[in-house]
Amino acid sequence: MARILTITLNPALDLTVELATLRVGEVNRGDALHVHAAGKGLNVAQVLADLGHELTVTGFLGDDNSARFETLFRERGFTDAFVRVPGETRRNIKLAERDGRVTDVNGTGPDVSLEAQAHLLARLPDIAKGHDLAIVAGSLPRGVSVQWLQQLLDTLRGLNIRVALDTSGSALKAGLACQPWLVKPNTEELTEALGACVENLAHQGTAAKALHARGIEHVVISQGAQGVSWFRPGLALHALPPTVAVASTVGAGDSLLAGMVHGLLTEASAENTLRTATAIAAMAVTQIGFGIADRAALAGLESGVSVRPLATVEEVSP
Repeated sequence: MARILTITLNPALDLTVELATLRVGEVNRGDALHVHAAGKGLNVAQVLADLGHELTVTGFLGDDNSARFETLFRERGFTDAFVRVPGETRRNIKLAERDGRVTDVNGTGPDVSLEAQAHLLARLPDIAKGHDLAIVAGSLPRGVSVQWLQQLLDTLRGLNIRVALDTSGSALKAGLACQPWLVKPNTEELTEALGACVENLAHQGTAAKALHARGIEHVVISQGAQGVSWFRPGLALHALPPTVAVASTVGAGDSLLAGMVHGLLTEASAENTLRTATAIAAMAVTQIGFGIADRAALAGLESGVSVRPLATVEEVSP
């Protein structure tokens, strides 16, 4: 299997409260509380570890509450290359209702100093050496600019390491200019980054062609229960997931990205790559937490994924 580096610049402790129904403005009693060391890159790493890959994890981690993260790294066998910074890693509160609706209250993390940012960039060639791919995922912490993110991406590109990018807002817009190998926005994120609607397949095809022209090989656009579209030069596929009981949508996009990376690095067929990735994302919404706990259940979900080519001009170009 592959050696993969995940970069989570703004990790979080996710506190997920399960409850029947959220009553705003009233006292609510939870049915269960789950605490996970998380952040998009770390969520991706856990799924990739379950798929058999070797992981190095890096980014910025608050010194004052790093214990749960360090426990995760030991249990998962991750190589820990995080830069410690003063303060606490942020805490995110997620209220997961029984019908699958999740309300997020995301906290603020430490203010990352210029010295810490320079330290990570200086260490990056040694950290990234020998890896097959780098995944840069999640939001930017306080103190980190989109210009610095571009430095990070350009450094990885200069090291001849392929980059998969999954972020949003101004970070995604800036990151697209750095020619990542793969991007995985959802429709809302891509609409904001490009300033053009990508709600239907025709518009997604047009957007993907524009991104290919920038040098981005793989464009994976997620749309929740409406499915996933994958565009690369000469290929356009759409996958529709099976209907499942939703426990939480947290981590679904991260699981999709992990599945896509896995298929591409193991040279699975295009159809099988998208089918498995979509099934992994469908499994993610049935659980609270990250990873693939039941391979038999995953196989069952794969059989329920519908994959079709977008072969006509009308489907991929308005």
